Amino acid sequence: MNEHTLQEDWINAVTTAVSLIEQAGVPYTLEGIGALVVQGVMARPREKSETRLSVQWDAMTEIQRLFHSYGAGAVEERGRETSFLFKIDCFSFRIVCRHGEVIRTDPERLRIFFSGFALFVKSVDSFLYVLKKDDPVYLEIKKYLHRLQESAAGQNGRAWNDEAYKAWVERFGPPEQAAEKIRRDPEGRLAQLAAYIGDPRGKKIINLLGSHGGKALALEILGASVTVADISEENAAYARQTAAALHVDLNYIVSDVLNLPDKIQKPENDLVLMELGVLHYFVDLEPLASLIYRLLKPGGKLVLQEFHPVSMKLVTTRGKKQVVFGNYFDKKPRERAVAFSKHLASAEELQNKVYLREWTLGEIVTAFAQAGLRVERLDEAPNMKISDIGIPKIFTLVCSK
Repeated sequence: MNEHTLQEDWINAVTTAVSLIEQAGVPYTLEGIGALVVQGVMARPREKSETRLSVQWDAMTEIQRLFHSYGAGAVEERGRETSFLFKIDCFSFRIVCRHGEVIRTDPERLRIFFSGFALFVKSVDSFLYVLKKDDPVYLEIKKYLHRLQESAAGQNGRAWNDEAYKAWVERFGPPEQAAEKIRRDPEGRLAQLAAYIGDPRGKKIINLLGSHGGKALALEILGASVTVADISEENAAYARQTAAALHVDLNYIVSDVLNLPDKIQKPENDLVLMELGVLHYFVDLEPLASLIYRLLKPGGKLVLQEFHPVSMKLVTTRGKKQVVFGNYFDKKPRERAVAFSKHLASAEELQNKVYLREWTLGEIVTAFAQAGLRVERLDEAPNMKISDIGIPKIFTLVCSK
């Protein structure tokens, strides 16, 4: 049997098993290597491996009867876990239940489409929580996430090079006008960040995903030496022209942040700055956190100011009412309009969308802490609109090396 035929036969066996469970109205999750196969992490299931399906714990007896014609074996008990084996064609399956576990509300359970069939699967992230970093499966997942990030960077780069310059002109005016605003009040341009940055004089700063350069140029005016890294040539053009109007020599590097030139990736920076609408461009935060660690000198710090996940993923305002609109734990990447489109009258003409992965606050803080950075403080700020009072709008994370 060739590999393609083996893959097709395995898919048919999985869909047969899942269809029977769904007909019984029982929640399930495809786990183990099978979950990674259908999500594209691995090409095919391992030879002679069991395909694992977890089901709601109080439906175990019903499910065992359901697979009687497939040779369902005796129920085995191991601690809180109960399971039994059966076969479809040449493929072994294990149905598992864990007493007290509620399948439907598991935040690591995702609904995906695979070969035209809807499946509930265990998320890729869930494997990273339990596997050691030298485990072959862990390494395969990291390769998959790297491929996904490369693809996302390409898509996002195209979106950010489609009318971004025009959007900044409509938002801030021509570069000369933007320069005058920065010159008049550079500290005001930093807004809430000023208190976290402190006196920037003499500091070496790198502003990752620095967009139109407004914050970087304010810091330059105040005496810092700033490098901006961003994927957009249009952002760079606006920033450089604004810098020229300010008579400031701005070092602006157009690059995917995770592929910065080697000469930049040195532990020379007093501060790494990131702000507002940046983390969702990364499908895996570990490479970003590791990069930031490499960029900081000992004693240097990260200042990350970002939109709060509660307001981005969970709660919105309609009229005078606050409405829960989403799932805070949702891990699915999504395509959305590029952020600057709101400043364009012709936004509907934009063809390119950005590919985003929205993170929870716990995922964000954990990623930077695990990279070796020390979490100094985490501040949450409310929305300033009276209709949104009580909803966190922004958070600021400060870490040191």
